[in-house]
Amino acid sequence: MRRVVVTGLGAITPLAVGIRPTWRRLLDSHSGIVSVADLEPQDKWKELTSTVGGLVPTPARNKQNVDEQHTWKAADWLEPSDQRRMSLFAQYSVAATEMALQDAGWKPTRQEDLEATGVCMGSGIGNLDDFYNTSVTYDKEGYKRVSPLFVPKILINLGAGHIAMRYGFRGPNHSATTACTTGAHSIGDASRFIAFGDADVMVAGGSESCIHPLTFAGFGRSRSLSTAYNHDPTSACRPFDKDRAGFVVSEGAAVLILEELEHAKRRGARILAELTGYGCSGDAHHMTAPRDDGSGAFLSMKRALKNAGVKPGDVDYINAHATGTAVGDAAEAIAIRSLMMGEEGVDDESRITVSSTKGAIGHLLGAAGAIESVFSILAIAEGAIPPTLNLTSPNVGVGFNFVPVQAQQKEVKVAMSNSFGFGGTNASLVFSKFE
Repeated sequence: MRRVVVTGLGAITPLAVGIRPTWRRLLDSHSGIVSVADLEPQDKWKELTSTVGGLVPTPARNKQNVDEQHTWKAADWLEPSDQRRMSLFAQYSVAATEMALQDAGWKPTRQEDLEATGVCMGSGIGNLDDFYNTSVTYDKEGYKRVSPLFVPKILINLGAGHIAMRYGFRGPNHSATTACTTGAHSIGDASRFIAFGDADVMVAGGSESCIHPLTFAGFGRSRSLSTAYNHDPTSACRPFDKDRAGFVVSEGAAVLILEELEHAKRRGARILAELTGYGCSGDAHHMTAPRDDGSGAFLSMKRALKNAGVKPGDVDYINAHATGTAVGDAAEAIAIRSLMMGEEGVDDESRITVSSTKGAIGHLLGAAGAIESVFSILAIAEGAIPPTLNLTSPNVGVGFNFVPVQAQQKEVKVAMSNSFGFGGTNASLVFSKFE
């Protein structure tokens, strides 16, 4: 089986546009969560039970006080004609890919290289604006008012499609859409394309942009969202904390450049980490809730470690899925304890280092697994563990080091990232220091 390494990263997040500013602000305990109550149309936003979200900062909408050079300006990445043809999630996909390709130093022109480079870019929902606006227009004004771009703009695989067309990549062109596990599945699936010889390089990740009142209404009606901190947005997402009461919807994108090891070495690429393990499972239990015992999460983690050939006791850091829901966080904590204190694990809970970066950026839905993989890789590359913001009173029945509020320095040789989604779909990724 061919080995897979990571040679490039790109990200657009509620903390900033770009890897370095996002990572720096994350380690400095900044939050990207803001109020959405003043968005238009205000009559729709103000009636919602949750009015906080993780919005990508723009020059005109920059409540996070990000340097303007690190805010989202579509014109920095796309021509006006491309902006008209792409939904925002696809624009984010293309921009994050450009960052990652530059970071990796991979801009092939030879036909054989283009044919050996593929894309695996997914989204959980994509962009609801076009669905909603076109439905309203069609209902009021009829067939001739429907844009010919409507279907291309709503298809999830057009994120991957636009990337492939822009750069001429003719390798595997694939899109996962598995709710909040999408980003992790996209990266894991892409690694297998390389491992089995279908590609030498893969652009892999997830993108999401569904900051829309219908999104908040839908999740709100299912009682999934944080509602107690509308007056204090940065406190709204509280993974593992006793006052957690729901997640925060966010937008953004993250991309990894995955590469076959020997291919990367031949061209002298910088290797950030090795993707050593990928495990999947299904809860087969409930539409939205995990099993109370976390057995689905346990299986995905166990399978990822088996695939990696890594013992539980060798895992230095776990980037948890933990979204800030009462049931989900507790189930994942139970699963991690079962894994890490079982056979070939550790004998002291306090040695288990776990954090949830959603406290800082909220839940990027289909992009969550991708950005959290980025953070796991950077933890390995830089020996820094990102914090769990708003964690003042852990209340999930375990005594882990949850890295509360402030980042910690720690040598990380093995990191695992968890992602779980509605429908009981689970994925775990294991990244290791390349040696």
